[in-house]
Parts: sequence; C-alpha cells; structure tokens
Amino acid sequence: MLCVLIAASLRLTAQPELADPDYTVPKENPFTTPADVQTGLKLFRAQCAGCHGPNGEGGRGAVLTQPKLRHAPDDEALFKTIRDGIKGTQMPAGYALDNREIWQVAGYVRSLGAAATERVPGNPQNGESVFRGKGNCTQCHIVNGQGGSLGPELTEIGAQRSAGHLRTTVLDPDKELPEGFVQLRLTTKDGRRITGVRLHEDTFTIQVKDLNGKPYSFVKQDLRELQKDEGKTPMPGFRDKLSSAEIDDLVAYLVTLRGKP
Repeated sequence: MLCVLIAASLRLTAQPELADPDYTVPKENPFTTPADVQTGLKLFRAQCAGCHGPNGEGGRGAVLTQPKLRHAPDDEALFKTIRDGIKGTQMPAGYALDNREIWQVAGYVRSLGAAATERVPGNPQNGESVFRGKGNCTQCHIVNGQGGSLGPELTEIGAQRSAGHLRTTVLDPDKELPEGFVQLRLTTKDGRRITGVRLHEDTFTIQVKDLNGKPYSFVKQDLRELQKDEGKTPMPGFRDKLSSAEIDDLVAYLVTLRGKP
C-alpha cells in the first residue's frame, strides 16, 4: 500500500504546472534573459518545431522568422496565442507549458524576427502571371478578394507557409494536405452525384462544397453513398504542367503573399 501511495505521489509531482487561465498577462515579457531565450528554444524545438520548423521557417504552421506576427503584434498577444491557440486553425493551445515556459517560448519566437528572411529563386512578377494564367489557380483560390472559393484563401499564404512547403504543395499536393481535409464523393437517394470537399461533419449531417464551390448540406441517412477519398485533393500537381523556371516563379510569387502590411 505504501508503495502505491509513493508511486501516486511521484506521478502527481511529475505533472507540469499548467498555465493559469486566471493569470493577469503583463504587456511585456518578464522573462527575456539569454538563459530564458535558450530555454525557450529547447521548448520550441520539442513542442512547436513539428509545424513551424526547427528554426521558425514554417511548414504546416506559420512562418515565424518575420518582425511582425499577424496574431501576435505584441508580447501580451503572443503569450495568449501560445497559451490558448488560435480557433479555426491548426494552432493548438500550449497545454503542457506553465506561464514562465510560455514566456520563454515567446521570447525565443520574438528572437526569430531578427533572422534573415528566406531567399527563394524565381521572379514573383512572372509567378503572378503563371498563377493567374497557365496555372489557372484563381479558379479555386482567392487572393485579395479575387478568385474561386473551393481551395484555401492564399492572401496571406507567404506568412503562413515556408517556401519549401509551398513548393511541395505545388508539385505534389497530395503530400501536404491541411489537417482535417477530406475529399469525398456522395450519391443522394434520388441519384444525384456530387464530388467535392468536406466543410463540416457530425454524427447525423455533413456539409460539402462541390468542385464549382457550391455548398450543400445533407442528412446522412438521406444519402445512398458517402465515399471519403482520404489523402486525395482536387488540386492538380504541376510537376508535369509547368517548367522548372515557372515553378520557381510561382513559388516566389506565393512567398510574397503576406496580406496587409
């Protein structure tokens, strides 16, 4: 019995002290010493690098090597972003960090703003011509209010994804699908066939956007067939459709899309 109590006590003391939701967040980071930033680096590499890259260069998560972050213009906002995550995105809450650790990660993230910006080959002006012309990307993607809505909006994609991630998406889009993305095919009981992407799904209903961007909502029991094509996307790969120079130009253009300054 004593051994059981000791083991339970050890498990309890080993658990991290989680961030206090009632903590009054100061306007400025109180933990910015070189030692704090170094600890922040270690925590970042352990918990954040999988999405943001080991040096904040971006990947599935936002590019952090920039002086101004859209969701975190100041220290207070950056703390809350790390602690609470960003609803509607793939950014989770920092549930395993205490308040000091969150500040240390924030200090390291701020240090990334002084890093050199990523240099990519290609001509952005030519890339925009490819985007709007030969690539026909505006059929599915919105940039600055113009384009189709089937695919994700790209107005800020250069601040959200690294050049390497964007290049992989352009060449092999099936390899870099957003988390939760599902392409599907369905048939209604009256024989209608719809191919599109899932917008939302619960136990009884599913909302879909077809390849023309038209939304639908169905009760599942009213469907004859619901086929989910996991790992697939309507987006075509451009490996065999664009030259190497055109790929470079297209990626260079996408990197420049960072929204309003």
